[in-house]
Amino acid sequence: MPHAFDADTVSAVLRHMNSDHTDDNLLIARAFGRPSAVGAVMTGFDGDGADWDVTDAAGTTSALRVPWPAAPISERPEVRREVVALYDAACAALGVEARPHA
Repeated sequence: MPHAFDADTVSAVLRHMNSDHTDDNLLIARAFGRPSAVGAVMTGFDGDGADWDVTDAAGTTSALRVPWPAAPISERPEVRREVVALYDAACAALGVEARPHA
């Protein structure tokens, strides 16, 4: 059974991803199975991976599950590391220059 993060951690990460990283969500969705995505919202995550609701041009929304590159994880700082790894992999797959990470 994958590690379940506490509700405060999940809420904080989702709020951050869906307000500050909307473009990153879309890049990840496009690179990991939904190349025609026009929108993506991170909806959850656990120790094995993350979930997005992905919308296409017709307005149809479907779920997307992407495993963490270094799964399994169980610590909050590992979530950031894994999201950054997904973002970097998405940029590489799509030929987009990744921005530097702070």
